[in-house]
Amino acid sequence: MKKAIFWSARSNHVFSVFSPELIARIRQSVELPDAVYSPADLDKVDFSDVDFIFSTWGVRSLTSEEWRRYFPKLTHFFYGAGATDDFALPLLENKIHISSAWRANAIPVAEYVVSAILLGLKNFFQLTRSIHSPETWATTPRGRGAYGTTVTLLGSTGAIATLVARELEKHDLKVIGIPSPVAERTTTLEEAFAVSQVVSNHLPNRNDNVGCIDGKLLASMPANALFINTGRGRQVNEKEMIEVLKQRPDLTVLLDVQCPEPPEEGSELYSLPNVFLTPHIAGSLGDEVQRMGKYAVEEMERVLRGESLLHEIQESYLLTYQDKK
Repeated sequence: MKKAIFWSARSNHVFSVFSPELIARIRQSVELPDAVYSPADLDKVDFSDVDFIFSTWGVRSLTSEEWRRYFPKLTHFFYGAGATDDFALPLLENKIHISSAWRANAIPVAEYVVSAILLGLKNFFQLTRSIHSPETWATTPRGRGAYGTTVTLLGSTGAIATLVARELEKHDLKVIGIPSPVAERTTTLEEAFAVSQVVSNHLPNRNDNVGCIDGKLLASMPANALFINTGRGRQVNEKEMIEVLKQRPDLTVLLDVQCPEPPEEGSELYSLPNVFLTPHIAGSLGDEVQRMGKYAVEEMERVLRGESLLHEIQESYLLTYQDKK
């Protein structure tokens, strides 16, 4: 029987992602100790017979040489979380297959975004901050609704934006997709922002995207428009965004990510009435994280049946590879 271990510096995350039911399912197929191991155990425990690793947040990267020396039999690394950029390359250099649950983590983000888009098209966010009297109840704009309204998805070929677009097909919206590579775009950012009642950011966290969403783009949006950021805070020029929001109280931004995160003490993001902050909640929370563990266990079961991985990570997926291009 093959042997697996849990690998993470945060054992609490491991037992959140891998429920007792999932652990029992793993043990139906492979040997699995109770402990959660980390680099602190490398010279204390013999890992030479380990075939599989299950992990989630809290991975501490090893060098290529360390993986070879301590884990000579390792063939698969099943990651019950999303991005693998911080630790994947040395594993790939040793021909170790990595499976990530990034598609599982895309599901709750897409649910969050679709909900926010539909509420935003009713002008929900402006209404909730503006109605405080019979007069404002009557005069605050009600929004356009979803029918025929233009929504732009930045990073449209990614897993999250793809799920969002699929769901929005049900709502008679006009969706503009902006791929991350500039060469693949048929619509510019300037054109998209100027006509979109909602823009949702899903660009990958690459260096060439830093600050690409600036004040000029946000200022060009139509009246009562909504900008949603569940991507990364550093993709937005927050200083310019704040100045635009002061001048355009009709605009609303919903920021689940910021830069820095959380915003610094005294940041106007806390006080501007047209800013809605959430503390990075769009991704998997609570029992949702067990979906990522389920994806990891299903990948192990595919391997044991002799099937290919569905969610395998290639070097070309890594930000370090993208930034070299």
